[in-house]
Amino acid sequence: MKQLIGYLKGDKVIWSFVALLALFSFMPVFSASSNLAYLGHGTGNTLGYLVKHLGHIFFGFGIIFMVHNVPYLYFRSISKWFLPIVWVVLALAMIKGQVVGGANASRWLQIPLVGISFQPSTFASLVLFVFVARYLSKKREEPIDFLESIKELWAPVFLTLLLILPSNFSTTALIFTMIVMLTFIGKYPMKYIAIIVGAGIVVLTFFILMSKAFPDSTMFSRVRTWESRIESFSTDKPDEDDYQIEKAKIAIASGMIYGLGPGKSVQKNFLPQSSSDFIYAIIIEEYGLIGGLVVMSLYLLLLFRFVVASHKATTLFGKLVVVGLGFPMIFQAMINMAVAVELLPVTGQTLPLISSGGTSIWMTCIALGIIISVTKKEEEIVQELKNAAKRDEALQKLIDRELEEDEVLDGTYSIEDKARNPMQAVMNK
Repeated sequence: MKQLIGYLKGDKVIWSFVALLALFSFMPVFSASSNLAYLGHGTGNTLGYLVKHLGHIFFGFGIIFMVHNVPYLYFRSISKWFLPIVWVVLALAMIKGQVVGGANASRWLQIPLVGISFQPSTFASLVLFVFVARYLSKKREEPIDFLESIKELWAPVFLTLLLILPSNFSTTALIFTMIVMLTFIGKYPMKYIAIIVGAGIVVLTFFILMSKAFPDSTMFSRVRTWESRIESFSTDKPDEDDYQIEKAKIAIASGMIYGLGPGKSVQKNFLPQSSSDFIYAIIIEEYGLIGGLVVMSLYLLLLFRFVVASHKATTLFGKLVVVGLGFPMIFQAMINMAVAVELLPVTGQTLPLISSGGTSIWMTCIALGIIISVTKKEEEIVQELKNAAKRDEALQKLIDRELEEDEVLDGTYSIEDKARNPMQAVMNK
């Protein structure tokens, strides 16, 4: 075990929290997958879903291990070249995408031959955050020209978000909010940020107006869902989302302080997406308020560790990458929990590292691998400084020893001319 841990570089605390969340996920996923098992093959046997989740987690940790060994500065240039690929994939998803099991009611793509479906917006968000961090670190010592920044930064950002918006408003809003936060931390001028936020509101308003003008267009079909969710959240009008929220609240109320016990959830049989979007409600039902607070605390401690890692990073790009990839992960978790207790409308955001789903786990693991790569670099710098200090100390000891020997030599050897023969002292020596 020690030998295995020795291969893991970077912040060990981040590794520990990630491992704890991943290990904890097995019991809720195993329990909450029963409704999927009944719908899928009618037996209720969830062992297959547990094995599948185990494979996703195992492969995810393999991704973290591979990515964290790549110097994080490589991702700086990779993000620029990956953006066109992201646009192509998002455009394909818009044209040929499909709904998978009703999850998020958003567009997915299926990878040919392997048969794996994935949501391109999660991959796009990773590339976009690294791209924004790259731009801000590149312009840190130059006065920012607004028109130039529109061409270099905001045009790619808005193009990416416009390709995500028709199928997934919550992801678009989360990405845009995180990018605004990232630009604020990167010292992008506040007056320009205000203009960009205003432009974002105008674009969203125009999109909604276009949906009213063309109500039968598939491009704008999701707008009616957004409206119904907001209306359901603000009123008591019952609908499908309200049914999910009601079942989630019943699950939370049933859990009370200590919970019903692992695997003893009742609402998992009635709550749609109980193993993904609403898994937090099942966690509280089975593990009680204590279990829910423990899970929330793990995410908050992970957030604190991201702040520490960002502070320790010696480059601005490293600082911004940790913030840009780490903070959205935690905010997504908080949104998922808030939806379960009806603090927010239904959004379809999963609980990172806990909810079932392969590509969502893998994209989270890519982000974690990059963050750990940043901490690994700082760890290597610290280790190099320690090694340099040890070398200097060893060299100083060697010099001191040589000086001591010279002093002893000066005390026992003299060529002072006390004899008639000037060379006598040397000859005697």
